[in-house]
Amino acid sequence: MPITSVSKDTDDLTMTVVADFPVPVRRLWDAYADPRQLERFWGPVEWPATFSRHDMTAAGESHYVMTGPEGETSAGYWKFLSVDEGKGFEVEDGFASEPGVPNRDMPSMRMSFAFEETGEGSRVTTTTWFASLQDLEQLIAGGMEEGMTSAMGQMDEVLADLASFAAGSGTQTQLLDDTHVRVTRVIRGTVEQVWRAHTEPDLMKRWLLGPDGWTMPVCEVATEVGDTYRYEWEQEGGGNRFGFTGELLEVHAPIRSVTTERMIGMEGEGTLNEQTLTPVEGGTLLTVVITYPSRELRDQILATGMTDGMETSYARLEREVLATV
Repeated sequence: MPITSVSKDTDDLTMTVVADFPVPVRRLWDAYADPRQLERFWGPVEWPATFSRHDMTAAGESHYVMTGPEGETSAGYWKFLSVDEGKGFEVEDGFASEPGVPNRDMPSMRMSFAFEETGEGSRVTTTTWFASLQDLEQLIAGGMEEGMTSAMGQMDEVLADLASFAAGSGTQTQLLDDTHVRVTRVIRGTVEQVWRAHTEPDLMKRWLLGPDGWTMPVCEVATEVGDTYRYEWEQEGGGNRFGFTGELLEVHAPIRSVTTERMIGMEGEGTLNEQTLTPVEGGTLLTVVITYPSRELRDQILATGMTDGMETSYARLEREVLATV
């Protein structure tokens, strides 16, 4: 069991949990930075979490839902108050009535996570500040201490799994629910480099091509909220042209962008794409959460080989673009 101590202070209205692990600090930090890893231990064993958003940056947010053994759900959120990469972060932690919507009928807390090296690996100290003694007693009585103990008990297995999350593991697609898909890829490059590669037309035309044999004759980028973009591809020599268009809804360079997307010439509702870039060991974790209007459209698009096409493009990005920017 990684937890070495749990202490509660009713005068300071705090609970402090200390956990030690036989891994470097960077490995421990990345387990919290990567939503694929975080959701494997954030929550008790019987209540696994699914993160639909995880922006580990100051003023960023995380949205998650924990699902119980009978299918019941409990939503929560983090609002990042500060982030000091590799050393610590602080969040407002609370319950949500639905993902991203705080439930003000339930107490919220301030939580800090401090990371440090030890003689045998690394340590994370989690301190929770409660707004009142009543909140402390209510949440402790509700099983908060037992929940954190259960959650931390899952971390050894996550930390031991290096291959699933390292650079070189390729593009991964996960079904979060009927209408949400998460695509992830560790790209060998800095956050700034990867952001430039996604926002500068001259760079995009060099890698965002899918399989070999295609070109990108149209690359009109949206730079401000409310702008529209338009991307078109065709086979070398011409023919089979297709494209996508959409609107930029949110941008926080170089971390996060949110866009709509629909195929040019097709009727019906398109998708919502939320992209986040996070520094991790070996490069930048690119995460795209796609919201589809229906399960049927989700399955139809995935069946086209979307993941393989994205992997081909990301491999080209590493090989032919990031080495030069």
